[in-house]
Amino acid sequence: MDRMIPLLTWVFPDTLIVIAIILVFAVASHLLLRKAISMMTNQMVRKARARAEKDAGGATSAQVRVEQRTATIGSLLRSIVAFVVWIIAILMILSALGIPLTPLLASAGVGGIALAFGAQSLVKDFLSGVFMIMEDQYGVGDLIDVGDVTGTVEEVTLRVTRLRDADGMVWYIRNGEILRVGNVSQGWSTTNVDIPLATGQDTQKAIDVLAGVAESFAADPEWTDVLLNPPSVLGVESISAGQITLRMSVRTAPNQQWAPARALREASVTALAKAGFRAPALPSYDPNI
Repeated sequence: MDRMIPLLTWVFPDTLIVIAIILVFAVASHLLLRKAISMMTNQMVRKARARAEKDAGGATSAQVRVEQRTATIGSLLRSIVAFVVWIIAILMILSALGIPLTPLLASAGVGGIALAFGAQSLVKDFLSGVFMIMEDQYGVGDLIDVGDVTGTVEEVTLRVTRLRDADGMVWYIRNGEILRVGNVSQGWSTTNVDIPLATGQDTQKAIDVLAGVAESFAADPEWTDVLLNPPSVLGVESISAGQITLRMSVRTAPNQQWAPARALREASVTALAKAGFRAPALPSYDPNI
């Protein structure tokens, strides 16, 4: 039985069968793509766990952050897949019903071109944000250097990253404009502690004193949860007129290096003074200059 409806062509049961096939194909494609996205996000979570165990010997806040953001990007990708699959299915159903798609697609094409020219930077920011999240380049709480600005990440979205620098100023940086990222906090943090001494003293004895300080510091219960490794004495870092600088290195949990570095510096200066070592003389100050 054929029946013509304005703007529609209905041939029973052929049209109904075609629509059913399109719907089944759309549902199957949607489920398969969702499964593929879930497999991809699960693989990213496994890699994050393996990296956390390698860097810090167990689960860390960075790992939890990666899992949360991976779930977010997975949800976003599933929404995009659902939109694309069902738009294609709707267009195929309209074609099966005899509705001409050429004017519709032509209008959509012209509108899409105009939108693409007007939203190039937005698309660039969005894609950069997607890859940044997928690759876990940085996250909230990380101290990063993005070129002109160095600061702590306060918020990450698909379009912009919000940083707060050491002066308290908040920076909003478009993801598409970030060409390089230096992450100080990913996995673990490290800092160097420089101890100046006056020249003409036994450097090796001073290094031995600092090694004892490092050993005592690592055994202090106050710092056992912060330190990933005992502080290491690297030796003589530099020599200048009247001064020798000895360097120690501290590796800590992410963004936890500042407090132990200050405490280690204080303990080192105190121990060297008790051992009879002299600090470099301060330059004289002439008020008449």
